[in-house]
Amino acid sequence: MNDSDFYSKLLALPDGASYVRYKERRYLLRKETLLNGKVLKLYAEALGSNDIVSGNYYPTIKQGLLKPCEMSEKKVIDFVLHARIEESTAPL
Repeated sequence: MNDSDFYSKLLALPDGASYVRYKERRYLLRKETLLNGKVLKLYAEALGSNDIVSGNYYPTIKQGLLKPCEMSEKKVIDFVLHARIEESTAPL
C-alpha cells in the first residue's frame, strides 16, 4: 500500500456522517478531522450487521501513523481504499 493513497482517500471522505458501500454492504460512516488536521477519526457501522471499522490516523507523526481500534490495520486500510460514498442519500 502506498501511504499517500490511503491518506488521500481518507481526506476525500467527507467529515460528518454519510453512507458508504463496502464489500456489498451499506455502512454509516462518521469521520472527524480534529486539531487542524493532525487527527482524523473514522468510525463506520455496517447496517444490518455488527461489523465496524474504527481507527485514528495521525498524518504528522512519522510518515503517518494509523491506530486502529481493536482491529487490524489491514481492515481499516482496505475500508478506506475501497469504500464508496453514496451521493444520493444522507443520514438524518
